[in-house]
Amino acid sequence: MNTADQYLKAIYLAQRIEDGPASTGTLADLLEVSPASVNEMVGKLQDRELVDHEKYKGASLTDEGLERAHNALQTYCIIERFLANVLEVEEFRDEARALESVIDDTVAERLDTIIDRPEQCPDCFDAEADCCELLELEAGSHAD
Repeated sequence: MNTADQYLKAIYLAQRIEDGPASTGTLADLLEVSPASVNEMVGKLQDRELVDHEKYKGASLTDEGLERAHNALQTYCIIERFLANVLEVEEFRDEARALESVIDDTVAERLDTIIDRPEQCPDCFDAEADCCELLELEAGSHAD
């Protein structure tokens, strides 16, 4: 997954959080970058026709952008689920974020054969919690 895909994934999640176009501020927070960096990349994504951007309103994914964002989020979910449920890595979110830019589709597909990923993935992803809402965490992590 490349930087563009990380931005597309963030726009997808921000649109779900905001129930509309993704604001520059929300994207900057999700990606931990400056608003200027967000504006620059959104402009590049708009040039590639992956994003529609309206000044003061925010960024929205085009159909092609939505497909790429969905695939990027699915890869992230695969990595996250593998780290949390197979390797039992405590800091799985940080590790998944670090790995998502270097794991290619072939590796993600092979990891997917090892994990038990729900059929609705990645729509089960909770944007505000930054993880799959169906992720199997240790019993102490669940609110019963």
